[in-house]
Amino acid sequence: MRGAVMQGFERKSYKVNGVDTVVYEGGKGTEPLMFLHGGGTFHGFEFVSAWTDQFRVLHPFHPGYGESGDDPEMNELQDYVMHYAELLDTLGIDKINLVGFSLGGWIAAKFAIVYPERVKKLVLVGPAGFRDREHPTADILGLPGEEIPGMLVSNFEVIKKWLPEKPDMDFILARYRESTTFARLFWERPWDQKLPRYLHRLTMPTLIVWGDEDRIVPVEQHRLWQKFLPRADIRIIKGAGHLVLDEKPEAATAVGGFLAA
Repeated sequence: MRGAVMQGFERKSYKVNGVDTVVYEGGKGTEPLMFLHGGGTFHGFEFVSAWTDQFRVLHPFHPGYGESGDDPEMNELQDYVMHYAELLDTLGIDKINLVGFSLGGWIAAKFAIVYPERVKKLVLVGPAGFRDREHPTADILGLPGEEIPGMLVSNFEVIKKWLPEKPDMDFILARYRESTTFARLFWERPWDQKLPRYLHRLTMPTLIVWGDEDRIVPVEQHRLWQKFLPRADIRIIKGAGHLVLDEKPEAATAVGGFLAA
């Protein structure tokens, strides 16, 4: 983590089932909110600061991402669901507000399916996980790496500051490590065909947020989530791409408002 998001956040490290797990914690509230990031950690996550006035915000790095350690035996999403259940046990937290973005949205949905009693409210932001033949998710593993940043946003200036003009070896190795983790999880399983089968277990209040110009997980996929979660609130943010929370402050505000209501 870099930049403004560091203000008011404390870096903590926990050993979770043998994996070093870094969590940034901050906020004035006592009610916990855990944010699960997507398939890359180069951008600054500044938007989580919008939730610190009302919540105790927990921002962990997934195993194999960012500052956390790795375990090559964690090769399916259920491993990550169990990892976060054990992290919450380590922290002594029984119930949380859970916000997941993209890959993190998929993890959050599966976590809430398995542990509905531990999720007070659920927010899914541009979540991956569905197979939509008419509006398919971008094949990240098949795209040239240099094309991906431009596909993440509507306004490239939003993330330009996080992309070095001349990437050093640390930046290159970090991206390679994360892409390797992503490939290990999704090379053979880029979607979850059983996800629709169990979404009925999500009976907690749920909000789905999407950027209307998302070129990674097309906004049209929100209709599939709406089909299986008919009581979920849907918020489409205009003029935003996949990194909707980075691009549009009103997206983060909508998440905080929903959770605090």
